[in-house]
Amino acid sequence: MDDIVKQALAKWPNVPDCYGWLGLDARGNWYMRDDRTQAAGAFPASKGSLLRHDKLIDFIQRNYEHDDEGQWFFQNGPQRVYVELEAAPWVWRVGEDYSVSSHAGQPVEPESCLLDESGRLYFATPIGLGLVHTQDMALAAEAIESGRWTPEEVRASDLPARFGHVLSPALRRPLMMAVESS
Repeated sequence: MDDIVKQALAKWPNVPDCYGWLGLDARGNWYMRDDRTQAAGAFPASKGSLLRHDKLIDFIQRNYEHDDEGQWFFQNGPQRVYVELEAAPWVWRVGEDYSVSSHAGQPVEPESCLLDESGRLYFATPIGLGLVHTQDMALAAEAIESGRWTPEEVRASDLPARFGHVLSPALRRPLMMAVESS
């Protein structure tokens, strides 16, 4: 986490969390979701505006974490901006040498390989579950054929519970508020 973010947290510790305003798609792209976009439907059916500003994207990715409930967020100064996930908290890029790194550029070592009912390939890693980027599927297939990775068949709907991540903190929020008020 950036030092300036830590300082803002210390200075303003009680800023309300933000839900529904930021999304991460299955290709590692970030989307800003204004009120109109959110009213049009849930992510990813209603994505919003693709973020293109490299410095903003880098800032988000440096301050991207998860809470104890498995909800991923971007710590924007004193405010947590919870992220709507299309498929998983990470999107993996596979290099020509079969090295793997996250959409944020962080190198990782896959611990297991998973293949869902739609043919999407995931890796479980020490930093969490991620989906292999569609552009890297040919390289991943080569690695699988050579015996480097052996996919386990899974159902995509089982992955959040198995790996402890929440795809939509915004949809989960009303449930959490009901439990807290009872």
